[in-house]
Amino acid sequence: MNTHYKFDAQAINNHIVNWLGTYAQNAKAKGFVVGISGGIDSALTSTLCAQTGLPTLCVEMPIHQAQSHVTRAKEHIAWLKANYPNVSGAEADLTSTFEHFKEQVPPAGTQHLTDHTLANTRSRLRMLTLYYFAGINNAIVAGTGNKVEDFGVGFYTKYGDGGVDVSPIADLLKSEVRILAKYLGVTESIITAKPTDGLFGDDRSDEDQIGASYEELEWAMQQKEFGKKSGDFEGREKEVFDIYIRFNTNNQHKMQPIPVCEIPLNLK
Repeated sequence: MNTHYKFDAQAINNHIVNWLGTYAQNAKAKGFVVGISGGIDSALTSTLCAQTGLPTLCVEMPIHQAQSHVTRAKEHIAWLKANYPNVSGAEADLTSTFEHFKEQVPPAGTQHLTDHTLANTRSRLRMLTLYYFAGINNAIVAGTGNKVEDFGVGFYTKYGDGGVDVSPIADLLKSEVRILAKYLGVTESIITAKPTDGLFGDDRSDEDQIGASYEELEWAMQQKEFGKKSGDFEGREKEVFDIYIRFNTNNQHKMQPIPVCEIPLNLK
């Protein structure tokens, strides 16, 4: 899949940074708030925000987090602060908040449903926290979703990590995120780490949950754009394409605007 022969990292970097700065200026916001997970998407997003020169607050929000995620997050924030004087860090340990929430609500009918719902709850607690920091700093919450996550498989939490003010990297494929992150000097351990949403308190990857890698999903996304159907493929290609279509179909409610029930004028 040859998609990057025209990818101009410097030009794209400058375009996103200018776009972020213009948006903040028009919104009369003082800067940006970014949740830092230890993954490449949040690392790239925070670096792009830092380049605007506006105050950029990087927030760690551990909830029973795997130590490897915590270590990478701290390393990235330290790297940013060493390179950009406008960057600051904050930590809000939400573990006790999450545990208290669990005590106040009933379990679901099955353990799987309970676990999945609580995973989304972690993401929504983090969204609330980011907007608190944004509120007290007159800042904008910058989202960290890439194109495959946001518009391909919808692999994010509605009103969790999907609840943001701006999405600076949502038109970049995961492979393009890696190219741009490498261009900007993001730590190699973050670039090569397996992508994970970090919502289950262990080290399971996105690929473990989805059943396909982002490279495979990019391929499937492109094939769908070409008008291909499941019957056009065999073996692993068919399996990946079917996975992509299933996620894309089931998660359309995340990708489309909230439905509004429009009242006919003759009823008003």
